[in-house]
Amino acid sequence: MTIQAGLDENRITLALEPEAASIWCETLDVDTKAALAGTGTQYMVIDLGGGTADISIHKKSQGGTLKEIHQPTGGPWGGTYVDANYLKFLEHIFGEKAITALKTEEMADFFDVIREFETKKVTFSKQTKGKFTFKISATTRKLCEKFTGQNLEQRICSLGYGDSVIVKGGDKLRVEPDIVRTWFDGTIYNLIGHVRSLLREPALRGVQTIVLVGGFGESTYVQERLRAEIPDKRMIFPPEAGLAVLKGAVRFGHNPAIIASRVMKYTYGVHVNMLYDEKIHSEDKKYLSKDGSWRVHNCFFVYVRVNEEIPVDHQITQGYTPTSYISTSPIYRTRAKNPVYVTDPGCELLGKLVTELPRDIPLSELANDTTFMFGGTELLVKKRVIKTGQEEILKLDCLK
Repeated sequence: MTIQAGLDENRITLALEPEAASIWCETLDVDTKAALAGTGTQYMVIDLGGGTADISIHKKSQGGTLKEIHQPTGGPWGGTYVDANYLKFLEHIFGEKAITALKTEEMADFFDVIREFETKKVTFSKQTKGKFTFKISATTRKLCEKFTGQNLEQRICSLGYGDSVIVKGGDKLRVEPDIVRTWFDGTIYNLIGHVRSLLREPALRGVQTIVLVGGFGESTYVQERLRAEIPDKRMIFPPEAGLAVLKGAVRFGHNPAIIASRVMKYTYGVHVNMLYDEKIHSEDKKYLSKDGSWRVHNCFFVYVRVNEEIPVDHQITQGYTPTSYISTSPIYRTRAKNPVYVTDPGCELLGKLVTELPRDIPLSELANDTTFMFGGTELLVKKRVIKTGQEEILKLDCLK
């Protein structure tokens, strides 16, 4: 079987980005290895990519394996947030119509603007005193004049920036550092607030080290703010942070067993009809089944719960007796710890396992079991007919 990219899925292992970064950091300099190496050491990995910050917390187990001690978290606090603020600033300076025209009609010039800012934003720091300089193309100046009726110098003067924003040499925009900092501050504020809230959790009080990776993790300003506002933790900023995930993923591919367990981000289970329990179920949901018992439709049968620690390759099996020759097992997940019905808010249908049972055998002899195989970056659900050995397997992506 192949996936859409034309690759054999049996030869592909998916790696979680913060885990891959964590694995790579253990190969770095002596000080970094020493900070992460001791059995029982707890540390946080923040993967700051373009759009999001992905955070995971690991504990070093005996034998050198890694154990996840908190479900992965994160939010929209990556570098694209800063890019968006920069573009808003350009729209204010040149006019929204001018920047829209630059995007749609002069794409090469627009991408040059973005690429230059990607380089510039990494070097910006708290120590930056003089104005920050950005190149501007002749096309952008012309579009500004076309849509605003003013040349660029007149336009900036009319916006009341004074000396905070000036044009230099006709092709450069010079901006005060205080303005540039505002482009970063929202995303950094949210990131630091989230990290602090995690570190206050009782189970994470042993975390003493934070490792920052990802392309946006190379930003000097981000590093300075984290170090200043979380001073009681050791900060590690590995060289070439943007490549840490890629290099760690290669190492993980050679030794997947380095990850010993993960913490579940969701509660997983199946849709079943259960025996009525007055302590759990609403009376108006019960019905009288053919065997004379009171049952309830649309129940959520839990296999594993959110925040539960699950060893890699862990399996949970439950047996079922079919009621028809077409056996369907809908697979659900939810953030709730104790869901009752699959119709509860937040319950999400992931897929269905459909098995056609042999009709030449009585249903009473076609007992089957459903097995959830957890712990990897994918969830495998297998249904097996015990009498015949017939199997159906559903593979579900746990990275979403």
